[in-house]
Amino acid sequence: MSAPRWTLLSLLLAALAAGCSNGGGEEQPPNVIVFLTDDQGWGDVAAFGASELATPNLDRLAAGGMRLTSFYSAPTCTPSRAMLLTGAYGQRVSMPSAYYPWSNDGLSPDEITLAEMLRERGYATGLVGKWHLGHRPPFLPTRQGFDEYFGIPYSNDMGRINPLDLPIYPDLPLMDGETVVETEPDQSQLVRRYTERAVDFIARHAGGPFFLEIAHSMPHWPIAASEDFLGTSPSGLYGDVIAEVDWSMGEVLDALEAHGIDDRTLLLFVSDNGPWLLFGNHAGSAGPLREGKSTSFEGGVRVPAIVHWPGHVPAGSTSPAVLGLTDFAPTVAGLTGAELPQDRVLDGRDAWPVLSGEDDAAFADRVWLFHRIGGLEAVRRGRWKLHLPHPYEAVPVPGVDGAIGTIEQRLIGLSLFDLETDIGETRDVAAEHPDIVAELLAIAETARADLGDVLTGRTGSGVRPAGFYDPATSN
Repeated sequence: MSAPRWTLLSLLLAALAAGCSNGGGEEQPPNVIVFLTDDQGWGDVAAFGASELATPNLDRLAAGGMRLTSFYSAPTCTPSRAMLLTGAYGQRVSMPSAYYPWSNDGLSPDEITLAEMLRERGYATGLVGKWHLGHRPPFLPTRQGFDEYFGIPYSNDMGRINPLDLPIYPDLPLMDGETVVETEPDQSQLVRRYTERAVDFIARHAGGPFFLEIAHSMPHWPIAASEDFLGTSPSGLYGDVIAEVDWSMGEVLDALEAHGIDDRTLLLFVSDNGPWLLFGNHAGSAGPLREGKSTSFEGGVRVPAIVHWPGHVPAGSTSPAVLGLTDFAPTVAGLTGAELPQDRVLDGRDAWPVLSGEDDAAFADRVWLFHRIGGLEAVRRGRWKLHLPHPYEAVPVPGVDGAIGTIEQRLIGLSLFDLETDIGETRDVAAEHPDIVAELLAIAETARADLGDVLTGRTGSGVRPAGFYDPATSN
């Protein structure tokens, strides 16, 4: 698909402006872009093994960068977004699950976001798309370090179109800054509108440095594609949506190249969690991974991720290092000279040794904790993943053509999986490795003392409060 005419014009004009900037010859810190999709599964990207969906621009990104094949999010969207911006687990910042339109909680103003860190370094900061870290005034993106915001404050199903057709949902708002400019926007146009805003932001700030988060609402249900993509994929409507999201990535890459700033821009592509299997052919695929969104199995939390920075990240490379959304803020801080907060615990690590291709071994024994709705459900260290006893939601009968499927409550007992040989978590080897089980149980107990665990009735000493807004007492 060709770029809109206005986009090409803006690229040319801004390229001229960029050529006149930074004439002093001083090396500038990199621009930073996060391209975040919603519910896009491991099996929805060709570079990660998708066989039925075409993603040429994500393939282009991977060819010029590094695929991260053990990259983790949280099981649902709100904690994942908190992890990205704070460098801490959602559990640590009291954001264990998704917010709703009637929620009065939000990311605490006392937390220091990546946007705030970079703005202190002179970065222009912008967010386009879904926020979902609190929609009350004190928690909006413009109060959390972003100069500009255009998008929806929570998920696209939290309006008149929702899985159970509930009348309790208000009209879905579309916001520009802190102002609601539309309600119930045409969702088939959101990918295009977000992309236009993103390309415009790049054009206006091509002289840099800038931080831009592009947080697409798609392919979260309800899915919709614009007229240019509708009916173009042999994989049906879901394929149409993935094609349009992939087009959006192509527009971003083209904009960076047109301005001559692709080699000055660190770009991360990632999904916020696994596919919402409940919606069947209107949802994605976890590929060989077990289960999907809202679980702590690999299909719910291991997400496709690609990092791209020409001349700095090795082209066409792959890393199996255990990384996650918590690592992005510390890594960017290290690259840009931004100051990480020293008065609080962060769970992320500077992953640049991995991303630069210098040292995968530094993360060989990495510990990753899997929380869901306040419960510690699993622990990974290196190749080993221990599931602690917990309930989970399986989808025995997926929905068809947008209809909701069926959910079945199941239980998993104490189970150990070797992810190097069993990525699908199909064979419990706990009985064969009691020493590994004991070591991971000890890690879990330390984690419970720090972060709490509703499954065992523990309160964590290292948990920080979320923000709270009282509509009755606030102006």
